[in-house]
Amino acid sequence: MNAVTPTAQLSGLEQLRAAFDPDRPERAPGIGRTMGFTVIEIEEGRVVFGGTPDESVYNPIGTVHGGYAATLLDSAVGCAVHSVLKAGQGYTTLELKVAYHRAMTKHTGPVRAEGRVVQAGRRAAFAEGRLTDAEGRLYATATSTLLVFDR
Repeated sequence: MNAVTPTAQLSGLEQLRAAFDPDRPERAPGIGRTMGFTVIEIEEGRVVFGGTPDESVYNPIGTVHGGYAATLLDSAVGCAVHSVLKAGQGYTTLELKVAYHRAMTKHTGPVRAEGRVVQAGRRAAFAEGRLTDAEGRLYATATSTLLVFDR
């Protein structure tokens, strides 16, 4: 989505709902298809993504690569901020800090990355995220600082 598309006239929440319309899965951003995750929930200030890691995202030591958790969390916190933007605004990540609490494997099963806005201002937004499994075990957390700008 860029400034010359009709979506620029929509609020951030409306843009996300259009991008993740279950009746139009081809509209979903490619990173989800590439890494095998999808949006589960979208509301103002909060977005949840879910996926099930498998060997396709393993690192050389036989566990899920940290980039899988980082990507899920970056998507969740970024989209949480996207959900509070006004029409004509955009954002970009300035900083993402991920803390890994336990390793994932193909046996971990489905995971959820929940992103929440902590504070959103005119120029900067702050969000945090948690990556958990179906039993609620914590695998990773993230904090993010994002730049908000007019498109």
